[in-house]
Amino acid sequence: MKPLDVSTIASFAGGKLLCGDGERLVTEVTTDSRKIAPGEVFVALVGERFDGHHFIPQVIAAGAAAVIVSHVEEAWKELGAGLIEVGDTLTALQQLALHYREWHDPLVIGITGSNGKTSTKDLTCAVLAPVHRVHATPGNLNNHIGLPLTILMLGAGHTCGIFEMGMNHPGEIAPLAAIAKPDGAIITNVGIAHIEYMGSREAIALEKGMLAEAVGPEGFVVLNANDDFTPSIRTRTKARVIEAGIGRGDVAAHDLIASTEGTRFTLDIAGNKFAAFLPVPGEHMVGNAALAAAAAWQAGVTGDQIVSALAGARLTKGRLETKRIRGITFLDDSYNANPDSMKAGLKTLAGLERKGRRVAVLGRMGELGDHAEAGHREVGKHAASSGLDALFTVGAEARWISEAAEQGGLSQTLAFESHADCAAHLQAWLNEGDLVLVKGSRSAAMETIINLFATA
Repeated sequence: MKPLDVSTIASFAGGKLLCGDGERLVTEVTTDSRKIAPGEVFVALVGERFDGHHFIPQVIAAGAAAVIVSHVEEAWKELGAGLIEVGDTLTALQQLALHYREWHDPLVIGITGSNGKTSTKDLTCAVLAPVHRVHATPGNLNNHIGLPLTILMLGAGHTCGIFEMGMNHPGEIAPLAAIAKPDGAIITNVGIAHIEYMGSREAIALEKGMLAEAVGPEGFVVLNANDDFTPSIRTRTKARVIEAGIGRGDVAAHDLIASTEGTRFTLDIAGNKFAAFLPVPGEHMVGNAALAAAAAWQAGVTGDQIVSALAGARLTKGRLETKRIRGITFLDDSYNANPDSMKAGLKTLAGLERKGRRVAVLGRMGELGDHAEAGHREVGKHAASSGLDALFTVGAEARWISEAAEQGGLSQTLAFESHADCAAHLQAWLNEGDLVLVKGSRSAAMETIINLFATA
């Protein structure tokens, strides 16, 4: 965060500075009382299981420059820190972020979508780096608390902020977009992630499209040229629309040649063609790269700069990360999963050359609600036609995948109750040259299997 004095922070947050040094400069804002450092501002959020106000004496004793609170105890005024009173601390955090974003005034690009948000964020960071110093969403700080904190991390040297906007309930994207005030947006796709709470793809498209509506006429919106909801979403924005995708769009990837090392392809930017390489396999990853390239093109990055940046891009761990252990190649795609991304992972596995067998090790997919069994069985049916030599699953819900795959004609399937049982089987069964996709929702912790295999 750029240095701000406590008085300005109080003003930005819509609060009143009751006591303390209003001229003291601060550069960090936090909501975690366990990690408070000297000179930071602490926002006392109130949640279902916690109340930050309970920790005010501790955070001040740890050196907090100021605290933002919605109620005041007289004893706090004697503790030496700035005391900022607001009506609601969550609203104050969001208002602080909004006004800080306006004051800082970087280029802001918002990213949402059912699949690929984080990979697209990583790739967008890479391709904008030639002309901008970029700050992007760390980890999964993409909700009503995480986004404001991410905005407040914009430092003095940052000229661009790339912010993920996540959702799993109706009405969540518009407030996030109102805080971030994006100059540009990327909507990766409309799938069935979070359908448990949204009910239908149409409802998901309505929600995701709120980001497009938030971009003004001077801005741009990048949409997936391969997504069937793109025509309807593009009618909802006043911004300039750029379509990007595989084989079609204003920015398009053609002639893909994939290996476990990555994918070579031709990147066409408005008729100008560039030889490109992405150091991660998967057609869907190339699609994400095309979306990122379109945003960079709109931000003034040249085609040569874009393809050079893509060649050196690095993704967050657990996104089709290639790991070689004792001659066996694992594709670690364990960060998250839904039926669409599972199918994309299986397609990637099927398209890669290998010396040995193609194997999928899959875990549960979360947030499917009433669609859970159907979603898992849909993946199993798809797996049966994906050219696999074997499919192994872990957990009760993932068993539906195995059952559907076996019903679809895949003879080598096994369902395990635990990571340890699956890893032990793989230890005995896998051979040098085998290629193994490992994927599941974050709650499935499928990376555990790779870790157990590696240390056995």
